[in-house]
Amino acid sequence: MARMARVSAGADEGPAGLIVQINGLLPALSPAEQRVARIVLADPADAARRTITDLAAAAQTSEASVVRFCRSIGLTGYPQLRIRLAEEAARRVEPVDARVAGGAIHPGADLSQIIATVAFNDARAVEETAQQLDPVVCEQIVHVMLKATRIEVFGAGASGFVAADFQAKLHRLGRVAYYWPDVHGALASAAMLGVGDVAFGISHTGTTWDTIEMLTRARQAGATTVALTNFPRSTISEAADFVVTTAARETTYRSGALASRLAQLTVLDCIFVALAARTRGKAGRALAANDGSHGRVASAKRKS
Repeated sequence: MARMARVSAGADEGPAGLIVQINGLLPALSPAEQRVARIVLADPADAARRTITDLAAAAQTSEASVVRFCRSIGLTGYPQLRIRLAEEAARRVEPVDARVAGGAIHPGADLSQIIATVAFNDARAVEETAQQLDPVVCEQIVHVMLKATRIEVFGAGASGFVAADFQAKLHRLGRVAYYWPDVHGALASAAMLGVGDVAFGISHTGTTWDTIEMLTRARQAGATTVALTNFPRSTISEAADFVVTTAARETTYRSGALASRLAQLTVLDCIFVALAARTRGKAGRALAANDGSHGRVASAKRKS
């Protein structure tokens, strides 16, 4: 029986996640729908006040394309979009300096604005990721990881650093977990996984070929596959039994590097803590053993 990928909350599951959902689906939309989406994302309150004719004209497209955009994000039509955008705008509180909200850092920006922009967007990435994270899907992932004989974590580039961090955390809990920085070693190891094992792939864009291939091979071998991505309709989702998403929007000069990494760490920390909580006795002993060994090493260094 074919396995179905399970994705975190969609656009019709509450007003808090609409803007996050639109941003996550952006790469999967048609060019005309993307133009509509960018206007909506830039100013939800303004978009909520527009008629469908106004919004279509601003996006240089047709009213039919606006309706298709609504359906692509899981809404029934334009009236529902306006209601949801109004709810979203009412819920959101903009920062005192609205210049930081868009994430754009212009040439010659003073350091105070750079600090404010980076801090605001990093905090927003963590907050919005937590808001849209589906606890049911996370619980299912924790369940399969608790039963796993072996866990392999895959990632490349900035996501590779996150994968290495997650593997280290799992190892501290006493789980049999591996991360392969070498692509060839990772591909070979993924192919050797089997039923009862878990392959966990991390890719912000969801289009990183190496990570997708690793999950694909692991799934073909019988392992349960998990994907963590910012875009739920990206290619990596097709290779995953379970999909969890982040909600990061990068600022200028920071594409795929910082806000996305913080959002990924937030999701993985939630899974890590849940694993520890479900195996409190074993996890506590493993963490105590790790802390004790670090203390002995530090003591030995001081004595030498």
